[in-house]
Amino acid sequence: MSAYTYRDNVFTVEDVPFAELAGTYGSPLYVYSKKTILDDMRRIEAAFDGMPHTTYYAVKANANGQILRLLAEAGLGADVGSGGELFLALRAGFPASKITFSGVGKRDDEITYALEQDIYAFYVESVQEIGVLNQIAGSMGKRARILLRVNLDIDAGGHAYVSTSLRHNKFGLPHAKALEVLQHAQSLPHIDVRGIHSHVGSQITKSAIFVKAAEAVAAIVQRLRDGGIAVQDVDFGGGFGIQYHGFIRHRGLPVEHAEEAHLTSTELLRAAVPTLRKLNASISIQPGRAIVAHGGVLLTKVLYRKETEEKTFLIVDGAMNDLIRPALYHSHHQIVPLLLTGAPYETVDVVGPICESGDFFANDRRVPRMQRGDMMALMCAGAYGYVQASNYNARPRPAEIMVDGASHSVIRPRESIETL
Repeated sequence: MSAYTYRDNVFTVEDVPFAELAGTYGSPLYVYSKKTILDDMRRIEAAFDGMPHTTYYAVKANANGQILRLLAEAGLGADVGSGGELFLALRAGFPASKITFSGVGKRDDEITYALEQDIYAFYVESVQEIGVLNQIAGSMGKRARILLRVNLDIDAGGHAYVSTSLRHNKFGLPHAKALEVLQHAQSLPHIDVRGIHSHVGSQITKSAIFVKAAEAVAAIVQRLRDGGIAVQDVDFGGGFGIQYHGFIRHRGLPVEHAEEAHLTSTELLRAAVPTLRKLNASISIQPGRAIVAHGGVLLTKVLYRKETEEKTFLIVDGAMNDLIRPALYHSHHQIVPLLLTGAPYETVDVVGPICESGDFFANDRRVPRMQRGDMMALMCAGAYGYVQASNYNARPRPAEIMVDGASHSVIRPRESIETL
């Protein structure tokens, strides 16, 4: 059952009206549903049907300390992309033995920090990185466990900025080079070769892509084993798409076509599990968006209506510095009013106050007519929302609130002008 409902036309999260939260904490405001985050996490775990595996939550998706602590207490591991994310993961309670370190550009001090903490493994992306790891680990009297990120050259579709497994992308090494690279790594005294890692992209909504990726990984594993590499670990990455269009349905809202609505992250992952099950290796995944996206909402208030010969603009108090995904990726976030009044629909641009034409949340969007002072919710903003927020235009970042049933609390206070 969804945590988001209209009760007597009042939009509610779990047992709390969104308007109550806006009245208490102001706007713009990030609101998270504890129930939704945990429910989506459990659905992903259920996709394995009891198959042993490790889920490393991708900290980059949402790094709020309370959310990290919630997932650590649920038994997940963490995948980090920087020394800062490693610090946050450890502070939240993720054991170092369930932390992996991804990324093409790990600094020497970050590698040293991770080795000091004895994290489970580094996901390596170049021959030179393996050499640096060997040198630093040797100077510390340690061995660095590694998984090689292999580039499968699979087009996952979607925006070019979130495509990660094509030959021209910066990520990983060509799969044809994997045996040569790992044979070299295996000869180094301070490197412990554990296996391979793949990640074909982000917000993938076609199960056939994951099936193709799993089959490609299986072929690489066999080739490596034939070449003398004892592949023990296989990380299948993340990228499991979620529903953005038409997430909230109500007779008082315009219908949004949602081609991704028939698929869930559970079904996407379940399509690849049979192939992964046959690999005779420790299997892991790295979901981020699929766990936290639906669990977060950005509330914002209409400051002005502006009508020209060409457009109707709703100018709101939220901006691209609060949620940059629409400006950066042309991403879609469903927009719904906090109160349904039976107002007619109209087509508008929802824009922020920042001095950029790219400061928008939606262009030519059909929504119920809203007036100055009305509040709206931008749905599915729990992933890559606050983590990408900035102080552009010297705007303090919004507060973050967690709702748990009928209770709610601040999990990050609103920044003040004095702290800029």
